[in-house]
Amino acid sequence: MEAVINYLLRFGNLNPQQIDFITKKGRAITFAKDDYFSEAGKIAKQVGFILEGILRVCYYDNKGNDVTKYFIDENNFVVDLDSFDNKIPSSGYVQAVTNCKLIIFSKPDWEDISDTIVGWESIINKIIKKSLIQKIERRSPLISEDATTRYLAFMETYPQLVNRIPLSYLASYLGITQSSLSRIRKSIS
Repeated sequence: MEAVINYLLRFGNLNPQQIDFITKKGRAITFAKDDYFSEAGKIAKQVGFILEGILRVCYYDNKGNDVTKYFIDENNFVVDLDSFDNKIPSSGYVQAVTNCKLIIFSKPDWEDISDTIVGWESIINKIIKKSLIQKIERRSPLISEDATTRYLAFMETYPQLVNRIPLSYLASYLGITQSSLSRIRKSIS
């Protein structure tokens, strides 16, 4: 829980009573590789903070292909925000890429924190803003660069992820086939 509190404190102040309140609301949970944190067609009912592991946000296109939108690793919150906030079915999946350990907050507990802690919305809005900026930074190069440049940029930006993600997910994220990714990796090494 200490990692969650330290992360939150980067975005605002919390007094000891508020920290204690938040601590009592979270619970540790593990997800095995390939388990779903949230699924398309279901309403998201929890917010997670990743202590260990990597999750991916993905969907299936109209041909049934598995498409990875982005990855979320340690020391980040994970939630399908639109589904969670608006109580609507999710349009995608959040799936464990590796075995994961998270701190989970149920929707009622999250709302209780929001209703009780003055300044909570400000903290959460700063976290959401940071997350949206990261999402844009992650996706922008994928639109305009060639496959090799995209892969090299991914390796440079996320060196801690490259060897922990299956090639099929990485290829999907980069918008290329797995065989193309294998050729690129071979030509680089």
